[in-house]
Amino acid sequence: MERDPFKEYLKESEPDKAGRSYVWSTAIGLQAVDGLKPSKYLIDTAIKNIEGEITIKEAQSLIDSYYKEKPVHMPDEQRTEEADKVSSRIAEILSETAFSFSPNEYISIHRKLFQGIYKHAGKIRDYNITKKEWVLDGATVIYGSASELRATLEYDFSQEKDFSYRGLSMDEIIHHLAVFISRLWQIHIFGEGNTRTTAVFFIKYLRTLGFSAMNDIFAENGWYFRNALVRANYTNLQKGIHETTEFLEVFLRNLLLNEENELHNRDMHISGLLKTEKADIGSKKRTLKAKKWTFEIKKRTLKVYFQEKGRTFPLKQQTVFADCLKGSVMRKCLEEAQLWN
Repeated sequence: MERDPFKEYLKESEPDKAGRSYVWSTAIGLQAVDGLKPSKYLIDTAIKNIEGEITIKEAQSLIDSYYKEKPVHMPDEQRTEEADKVSSRIAEILSETAFSFSPNEYISIHRKLFQGIYKHAGKIRDYNITKKEWVLDGATVIYGSASELRATLEYDFSQEKDFSYRGLSMDEIIHHLAVFISRLWQIHIFGEGNTRTTAVFFIKYLRTLGFSAMNDIFAENGWYFRNALVRANYTNLQKGIHETTEFLEVFLRNLLLNEENELHNRDMHISGLLKTEKADIGSKKRTLKAKKWTFEIKKRTLKVYFQEKGRTFPLKQQTVFADCLKGSVMRKCLEEAQLWN
């Protein structure tokens, strides 16, 4: 991953700078869930806000003006515009303390993030969807039925609202949070933008539970978060695959408890082939590196040996020494040198 331009601000002693850096870093990192990357202009504008030179509203105004003056024509440019605008809007929402745990708040966040970008911003989809998932080897999660989306959403919210965390261990709390957010995401009530909306809503909700979540986990692992949500909602008994929140729980432990568990997308792939292949590649690289060092050690050994002995040998034999240094038959060379000695 590229160096986070906001990393240094997270370590600042000044709370405002660290806080602004966190929201921007998270906002930009979440674009990775849809394979988006913001522009350099967005990064520069964000830094001005972090430094206190401009407000978040002024940053958004600059970004809007930038794209009005620079009309986009290519699909890639449109996606960059989306990444820039949605990043600034996420940063604004995460900067606010106001929050209401309700379906309307969830829908409102989607509207705020994607107004003017998606025609369906803030609207519940009226059609069924499937999405090919890399982590499922091209298979799809079974998303909520279009005819039941509102009812399912309200049911999940009512269940969570009535749930009591009293007396639970931290492991139990994290497991429950993983189940709740994975079920909320599985409904997929919008046509697009579900993961970013869910992440923003979840961060705001976590704050009401006393978690600050002020670290770089979302910023650096947005795609992992999405893949973990996918694995929490996919079962294929014929292939021996069961839905699991284990990956999501590891993510949450890093986010909420500042643990440092390794987060690798390949570990979640249902085939297991990528993990093995990666390990094989790593093993081959280590083997090649070891061979390279072995060759270098042999080369240096020969060089020292020849420098010590070469001057007493005839010109023909010294020529062979030079060839040995350039070749790959070190052992044979050494054997011959030992015989000559």
